Amino acid sequence: MKRLRGLLFALLLVGAAIAAEVEQREILQVSPLAGFQYYAGAALFPLMNTGDVLSLRREPNNPFDPRAVRVEWHGTQIGYAPRADNIDLARLMDHGTPVEARILHLQKSRDPWKRVLIEIYLAPTP
Repeated sequence: MKRLRGLLFALLLVGAAIAAEVEQREILQVSPLAGFQYYAGAALFPLMNTGDVLSLRREPNNPFDPRAVRVEWHGTQIGYAPRADNIDLARLMDHGTPVEARILHLQKSRDPWKRVLIEIYLAPTP
């Protein structure tokens, strides 16, 4: 019985340690990737995985959208945060708030709006 209690206690400690390592992310938005069909997305799609980190770059001088936020996968542009969803994101980035993104879902589809779903969140603070 003592051995069982000791084992359960050890498992609880390990579980608590693992839970402490899990980052809590404040999700800002979940959106389909816009413009996927116009950039390298189609060629790179077979290499992408759910959970892959994405880079976000502000493009305040973009002639089509002054609030444009470019999305890159391994340094290559694959699209944009949708114009309808980028108002707050652009404002946060313009004020220096660190944000991060990742691929939330991938789907083979003829509709480019359904191929890549991205999650954008506040960067964890150290």
